[in-house]
Amino acid sequence: MATVPGGDQFGLDVVVIGGCGHVGLPLAIAFADRGAQVGIYDVSEAAVATVNAGQLPFDEPGAAEVLERVVADGRLRASADPSIVGSAEHVVVVIGTPVDEHLNPDQTAIPKALGGCAAYLRDGQLLILRSTVFPGVTALVEKMIVGLGVAIEVAFCPERIAEGKAMTELFELPQIVSARSPRGMERAAKLFGLLTSSIVELSPEEAELAKLFTNVWRYIKFAAANQFYMMANDRGLDFERIRKGLSQDYPRAADMPGAGFAAGPCLFKDTMQLAAFNNNNFALGHTAMTINEGLPLYVVHRLEQRFDLSSMTVGILGMAFKGESDDIRSSLSYKLKRILEFKADKVLCADPYVTVDPNLLPQDEVIARSDLLVIATPHPEYRRLETDKPVADIWNVLGTGVRV
Repeated sequence: MATVPGGDQFGLDVVVIGGCGHVGLPLAIAFADRGAQVGIYDVSEAAVATVNAGQLPFDEPGAAEVLERVVADGRLRASADPSIVGSAEHVVVVIGTPVDEHLNPDQTAIPKALGGCAAYLRDGQLLILRSTVFPGVTALVEKMIVGLGVAIEVAFCPERIAEGKAMTELFELPQIVSARSPRGMERAAKLFGLLTSSIVELSPEEAELAKLFTNVWRYIKFAAANQFYMMANDRGLDFERIRKGLSQDYPRAADMPGAGFAAGPCLFKDTMQLAAFNNNNFALGHTAMTINEGLPLYVVHRLEQRFDLSSMTVGILGMAFKGESDDIRSSLSYKLKRILEFKADKVLCADPYVTVDPNLLPQDEVIARSDLLVIATPHPEYRRLETDKPVADIWNVLGTGVRV
């Protein structure tokens, strides 16, 4: 690949650590599609086998056909052997960085993950952190690399994609790149220049906060909308009707989101990371967490006021954390399920996308057996839902309002 010189020293242009996941695999596919020789290192042997067979281990629109092609062309291969890390000029780290049960971030998650393949890092590589990190982790990794005694530059280039849009957003959105040295910045910009011509250069500390600020800003906006929804709903008013009215031809309100479960593996977690970074002095973030995480309980409380849940079978439609996704990580649908299992006589669940939950039932069966339905995920398939059962629809999927 002429645009990213690796010379004779490296057999691969890029290796992605944690590259069989929702963030790493689309990135690996995108680089391979742009002509790079790409390797993936992942500890999941099952996922590695699936990728090497040219198949996606999860749903990502537009990725399946590209993966099949780049694997067949020999531009992408996956391995569960950490030695593959030593074969690439650019080493991109994409691993999950969750908070623990006490809402504390693990600042050592990435250094620990690197520890498993540190013996294969080589002089001349560029190590790129792609995961969302606690501020200061880039500097911590730089210190680790110095301790290993290898001549490697470190960059932080945060991922910015939304699940379900990776194969368009990787090429359309500006890429933030950061490094301590001009040479590291130049190399990182050149690599991500394969995907887009729009490169934003920041310092590592600026980039770390830019990523957290982006996710937390979205989380706070969702919390504001959910609080507005609860205010209107408690007074018998339809928040969605109000929202559409106030935003019509009024650009300053155009970005007000609708009500719904603000969930997934990023927004809540990154809000708690930012709070910890600021010594837990983040009232706005903690309030947003209380509102968003409390919405399932609010919905059940409202349903209790209208129905005798203890004698009813409640059907939950949608268990993924977002519409048109098969990803159930941190999905508030499961929080809703736990609350309803305590309140209702029986709870049944369905989702047309999710394949990893053996307890899910066919949608028709859930509808037939339920006395009450809750649309918990705004899958487009539910727009065609026809039933005479009462439906709680805070997403306004059915277009009939969001009053519960």
